[in-house]
Formats: sequence, C-alpha cells, structure tokens
Amino acid sequence: MKPAISKIFCSLFFPCFLFFFSILHAQNERDVWSREKANSWYQQWGWLCGSDFITSSAINQLEMWQAETFDTTSINRELGLAEGLGMNTMRVFLHHAAWQADATGFKLRINIFLTIANRHGITPMFVFFDDCWNDSYHTGTQPNPKPGIHNSGWLRDPGKILYDDPAATMALLEKYVKDILTSFGHDKRILLWDLYNEPGNSQYGNKSMPLLGKIFNWARQVNPDQPLTAGVWNKDLAELNAFQLTNSDIITYHNYSGETEHQQCIDTLQKYGRPMICTEYMARPLGSRFDNIMPILKAQHIGAINWGFVSGKTNTIYAWSTPMPDGSEPSLWFHDIFRKDGTPYSEKEVAFIRSLTGKK
Repeated sequence: MKPAISKIFCSLFFPCFLFFFSILHAQNERDVWSREKANSWYQQWGWLCGSDFITSSAINQLEMWQAETFDTTSINRELGLAEGLGMNTMRVFLHHAAWQADATGFKLRINIFLTIANRHGITPMFVFFDDCWNDSYHTGTQPNPKPGIHNSGWLRDPGKILYDDPAATMALLEKYVKDILTSFGHDKRILLWDLYNEPGNSQYGNKSMPLLGKIFNWARQVNPDQPLTAGVWNKDLAELNAFQLTNSDIITYHNYSGETEHQQCIDTLQKYGRPMICTEYMARPLGSRFDNIMPILKAQHIGAINWGFVSGKTNTIYAWSTPMPDGSEPSLWFHDIFRKDGTPYSEKEVAFIRSLTGKK
C-alpha cells in the first residue's frame, strides 16, 4: 500500500536497539502479552487468510465510513466474495475524522460492518493510524480517482494536522482511540487492533515515534481483549521497528518480495516466538504472488493478508510508481483479485486460493 519511496521489510534488526527500547519503554513492555498468552490466543483461529479491504465504491477510508457513502450493499456483496474464497479475516482501515464528525454514527456503522462480516464468517482487524499517501483530508464529498494512479485519494491519519497543531491533535486522537477501544474492546467479532500502518512512511521516519508510543499507551490503558500490534515494514527504520516488535502482542509485517526474501523475513521474525501475520503482500510484478507466497505462509502457520480485493476507486490494479494516466487496464494487475462485477482477474488464482483455504 506504499508509495514508491517505501522499502520492503525483510532484514535483521539490531539487538542493541531492541535492548535500548526494552528499557526505555519498560512500562509498555510489562503489559505486553506473554508469549504463552499470545500463542494460546492464536491457536483458536486456525490459519488466518484474507485481504486488506475497502469497498470498491470508496476511494479512501472517509468515503467508506461516512454516513452518506457507507455502502452496505457493496460490503455485503464483497465480503460474500471473500467468504466464497474461504477467507476468514479482513484488514480494514478506520479514520479519526469520521469519528470526529459523528462519533455515535461512526460506531454504529462499525457495528453494522461487523454484523455483515460475521454473517460471512469474517473476523476483521481494524487499523487506526496510517502514514501513507495524501497528507491532509477533509470530510464530506471525497475526490474522484485520478485515472491510472495508484491510491490517488488514500489518506494519512492523522497526517499534516499532527504537525500543525500537535497538542490539540494528540488530545483529540486519544479520545478517539479510547472511545473506539472502549466500545469494541470486548467484541468477539474483532480479531485484533493494528494500531499504526507503516509508521515512518512518507519520509516521516522517527517523527512518527511519539504518536506510535502514545497509541500503544492509550490502548494498554483501555486493555481490550484483542491483541495489539503495529506491523514492521522497512528495515531502515531501526528504532521504530524495535519499538513495534517490543510492544506488539503478536508480530505483524509487510513484505512484497519474492519467496527467498520473504522467507528471510520470516526467519528473522520467528525468533520472537510469537504468532505472526503478514498483513500486506502480493504485488504481482514484484514477484510476490498467491502461487509462490501463500503456500509458504500456510506451511508455517503465518496469517496471509494480501493487499487489494475488489478493483475499484483506489486504483490499486496500477503499480505504485507506474501510473497509466490514460486509465487503460494494465496487462498485469499490481494488486486486487476481483473486478467490480465479481468476476476474477484470474480464474486460476481464485482456484489456487480456494485449494489452500479448503473452500470447494
């Protein structure tokens, strides 16, 4: 889900950083689930498989969650497609501005989404913050997609406003996070909380550390039943990586490499002795595909969540750094599994996914 500047997380970490941050953030670490609790939790789920999910009718998180454009018809239809593949989870992004505009309505819509997902046998995870793509936002009518440009309307959360007015924004975000976690922290229809997508992206680097630290603190204060995590994604962000790995109840990560590099990443992260879920993979032109990566993940009981499900307004059939301004369809889709009418991009891929999930 990253711009061209993003790098793929697949390398070793530095033990000295891990030691440093385990001391610096000892209070958070003390509250992290034990390995035994994390692994016991994971055993109940079987093999987790799904996609990063936004309805094909939404260009970004606000369009998906605002009352005027909350599309239950698409949610039901598209989660039905996921059920048909044998998927059992989806990774779904929230946005604080939808809550700020209408907290009660936003929570009602989350509940509706969970009801529909549960009907299809889907137990989703929710993502709070995000450092990717556009740095500012507005509620109300969202922009139209720019033809042939990947994620032209996706929004960071909180983005630029955090640096324009840090004190007020932090106070607002604390209320938001605690309200959502208090409201849904005991809801068995939710798999886990992914607190921050790709912290440090968009050249933020360690500027994202204060918000990353705060959201873990806020979440620990609420103490939801579900595990907390923030996925590692870039080997160069050593301090952020160390904090994420030290404070996550379960290990999540992103990797868009082929099988050799992806396995190296797995080998590194398995040393933590915690359950693992790959929360972003599958970019066909980069060599990360269903046929070569999904079997690796299933064999090692690692959750498999690919980026992109039904092609739509996010334009993620186009590559991060290869726009097609004429809007023509690329011969090889970057992400996504289905067209908007529900037909597969590749019947062979869909049959392969079903063979791994056991869906007839």
